[in-house]
Amino acid sequence: MAELRERKQAGGPGLHVAMFSVHGLIRGEDLELGHDADTGGQTKYVIELARALGKHPEVARVDLVTRRIDDLELSDDYAKPVEHLAENVDLVRVQAGGDEYMRKELLWPHLEELAANAAGYFENGPGIPDVVHGHYPDAGEVAMWLADRWDRPFVFTGHSLGRNKRRVLRRAGMTGEEIEDQYHISRRIEAEERALAAARIVVASTRQEVEKGYELYDSAPKANFVVIPPGVDVDRFYPYYYDLDEGYEPDEDVVKARVRMRREISRFLREPDKPVILAISRPDRRKNIEGLVTAYGTDNELRHLANLVIFAGVRGDIEQMDDNEREVLTGLLLSMDKYDLYGRLALPKKHQPDTDIPVLYRLVAARRGVFVNPALVENFGITIIEASSSRLPVVSTDHGGPQEIIGKVGSGELIDARDTAAIQAAIKGILVDREKWERYSENGIAGVREHYSWRAHADKYVAALRRVLDSAPSPA
Repeated sequence: MAELRERKQAGGPGLHVAMFSVHGLIRGEDLELGHDADTGGQTKYVIELARALGKHPEVARVDLVTRRIDDLELSDDYAKPVEHLAENVDLVRVQAGGDEYMRKELLWPHLEELAANAAGYFENGPGIPDVVHGHYPDAGEVAMWLADRWDRPFVFTGHSLGRNKRRVLRRAGMTGEEIEDQYHISRRIEAEERALAAARIVVASTRQEVEKGYELYDSAPKANFVVIPPGVDVDRFYPYYYDLDEGYEPDEDVVKARVRMRREISRFLREPDKPVILAISRPDRRKNIEGLVTAYGTDNELRHLANLVIFAGVRGDIEQMDDNEREVLTGLLLSMDKYDLYGRLALPKKHQPDTDIPVLYRLVAARRGVFVNPALVENFGITIIEASSSRLPVVSTDHGGPQEIIGKVGSGELIDARDTAAIQAAIKGILVDREKWERYSENGIAGVREHYSWRAHADKYVAALRRVLDSAPSPA
């Protein structure tokens, strides 16, 4: 690494960053968030991080590497070897484990192939990067191997943690054998321990993630943690009243999304103009969506005050989905029937995340609704920032990142996601108290812009990389 430091000090070209995120469906536009448990916030995060780094004056090139997928049931986009994301930013897809899409738990045997093909791409193409960053333990394995091969700094972001997940799933009633069979959790935890031990930098979203998440790991005490909260695009997530400004001409896609979301929600609801309690997440049992339905369904006052709208990913035939998603969605439908929520609960099947979700937050805020994150475990909580930036008050789990977000932004209230009465009380308190609703909504706009932006994230990230490169030993 010494030659890197000398090149930078001599005024050479900026940093070349290679990031790896190998599972899920990743493309530059129209991300299929919620397609399954693997296509969630991480896929969006790495795309936005790559673009933010590409704009940084000290970064010359960013390559985001993922797995190439050529599956007849999926878009041809995922088969393109290279997709241009922005100036000096490419999404690179390399072969590993055949052509068909597979969930992340099945990727472990194919990671060495992915690493070998990625090495060939860089060594025969754009050159060896200055920094190798792995997102999640599977990509962490790949990035760690390549960083060692090239003698480059290895950076790791866990996103979610296996030891925490195993503990939560056990509390939810799964046996150790069931968890191991479905999630290959031991293999994942071993990879996380290796990544923590090898990484020059471990990027965490919150201080609480470091203190209350990684504390379960043997390698954590010696790890170099850097807390860098994710950002949000405030040009996409903005208050609904901006649309009402005189002379404002919304993009055609925004207009179409507004019509689409109104229609999609209204077709489920008997009184579509009532305030909305909104939840958005993957259909994963850890997200505890069914717990929110129970809280709503067992409270007559809450049912009178507002409708409940849940966007639980994008789905087709539930019977064709993975066990986890199928069980969650079936549970939601059974709860709808159990509490007779027809005409009060909307469970849309499809949406376009890039355009529909920002519009959805604004529609709910305009109806003076509330956004709810009832997750049992939440590493960060990017939807909380998005909702807050859109002037929508929040009720959120007090587990993990939301504590830090709400503490900084002040856009809502924290609850114990296992406490049905607490969920009910927090939502009703915001819906019926106009002054509280206004305070939380205004706090959200100001707080997000002060504490969470991609520019600030990129600045902190590059500064951390510089410290590592500058600390490289001089040649003998």
